[in-house]
Amino acid sequence: MARKSSASRRAATKPASGRRTKRKPAAKHKAAKCVYYFGEGKADGNGKMKPLLGGKGANLAEMTRIALPVPPGFTISTEICTYFYAHNRSYPRTMQAEVEEGIRRMERIMGTTFGDTKAMPLLVAVRSGARDSMPGMMDTILNLGLNDETVLAVAKATNKERFAWDCYRRFIQMYGDVVMGVQKRPEEDHEPFETVIHELKHERHHKDIDDTKLSVADLKEMVARFKNLVKERTGKQFPNDPWAQLQGSIGAVFGSWMNDRAIVYRRKYNIPQEWGTAVNVQAMVFGNTGVNSGSGVAFTRDPATGEKVFYGEFLINAQGEDVVAGVRTPEPVADLKKHLPKALVELERIRHVLEAHFKDVQDFEFTIQDGKVFMLQTRNGKRTGVAAVKFACDMVREKLIEWKTAITRVPADQLDQVLAPVFDRAALKSAKAIASGLPAGPGAATGRVYFNADRAAAAAHKGEKVLLVRVETSPEDLRGMIAAEGILTARGGVSSHAALVARQMGKVCICGASALNIDYRAKTMSVNGAIFREGENYLSIDGTSGT
Repeated sequence: MARKSSASRRAATKPASGRRTKRKPAAKHKAAKCVYYFGEGKADGNGKMKPLLGGKGANLAEMTRIALPVPPGFTISTEICTYFYAHNRSYPRTMQAEVEEGIRRMERIMGTTFGDTKAMPLLVAVRSGARDSMPGMMDTILNLGLNDETVLAVAKATNKERFAWDCYRRFIQMYGDVVMGVQKRPEEDHEPFETVIHELKHERHHKDIDDTKLSVADLKEMVARFKNLVKERTGKQFPNDPWAQLQGSIGAVFGSWMNDRAIVYRRKYNIPQEWGTAVNVQAMVFGNTGVNSGSGVAFTRDPATGEKVFYGEFLINAQGEDVVAGVRTPEPVADLKKHLPKALVELERIRHVLEAHFKDVQDFEFTIQDGKVFMLQTRNGKRTGVAAVKFACDMVREKLIEWKTAITRVPADQLDQVLAPVFDRAALKSAKAIASGLPAGPGAATGRVYFNADRAAAAAHKGEKVLLVRVETSPEDLRGMIAAEGILTARGGVSSHAALVARQMGKVCICGASALNIDYRAKTMSVNGAIFREGENYLSIDGTSGT
């Protein structure tokens, strides 16, 4: 067959009209989604999306989907955390618009406006949320959006001036600590903001009164002193622009993925660094509006013994950080019946819904605002080895899970906890109990007392058996908690940071032993007439009985 000439080939390829065909435009690459919204019973995500949304974000979405009372909000994904560290702590160009849309959605649902100075403004909480739960290791900021003008709007809208200024002083303390770095120095045993609070109480009331007893004038003075502390420590003024506050908080939460305590925790529990954390921005609900409000942490079953009882704690007229930080010793959740019985009925309903849906024991945070219950998070509860065995066996009997699943619920390292040491019965009879507290981690422990986490870790490194004894622990104490044979605190309850971390580590722990008087400067502790000196005296604790 004869070949066509090149001219005829060109002619054959031309369209009949003689016009050139338009090339189909290349498909635009769709920008990756940064923000996932939840609220009003709908959510972009779900409980299976933990790698992308983190545990907290995924479960907030899931609880929203199953119609539990969750305040609206949005989650910035873990992919943005990866981008943040790969691009010199910056964000994708599309993220800001998605964040602004998330705020607009919250404004519509809540009927408030972010930064409003004429009516009740929208205030938000900014929280971390890794794929695996890392309690207390990363950062949280509450009451964001307050400044010298919006605090007056809150006071006027709610007719609760004390509530408004209480929220403002809390916000400055959290933002100053987390975002601006106003934290205790290596030579300090007390957090600087807590030192300001202590000094103000003693100047004005001559004793350590409960925070709820502080007057409006006290709180206004505290706000002024907090701002002075921020200026003194950082050389910067506290920011007034709510959008700047939000930007700073999001960056600080992503930044907390690489803080020292988070790195130590990840190493201990083999959590990969590349997983990153999500950031959750959620409309605030308030447990500190008065006697019909409160906050708490609860477990659907007892995480220490495994018993099938509603277990947890709450504080009236408090925000959630008060419970987990251990600055006040809370009441058992069963005592809500005396204060807010309808709220307890609702929490019992939620407890059963959570276990039926997630098929595991849940550890959840709640806030009661003027009698109405809101859910702030849920996660699989940390548990002792004894509790893990009982949970697994009971849930098989209850037909919640199959036996094959039950076997996976008891990791090998937790079986060691089942064989935790106990005191000899004969020795116990001759021993003198000098104080008691709340049993937060079962077993027996003996060691030299240390009142500072770094000094406790250093002594343990030299081969000493040590007990870490604190007024209350904070996430910064993690190294000392890992090194200690046991942990003892003067304040806090079974849901405090010390108790949560101790249970996960299988550490012996007693919280809320109020008879302890610890003097950090003198490095001594007095209890019932006995004096214990750091690094010299031994102490024994029974985390099963709380003595």
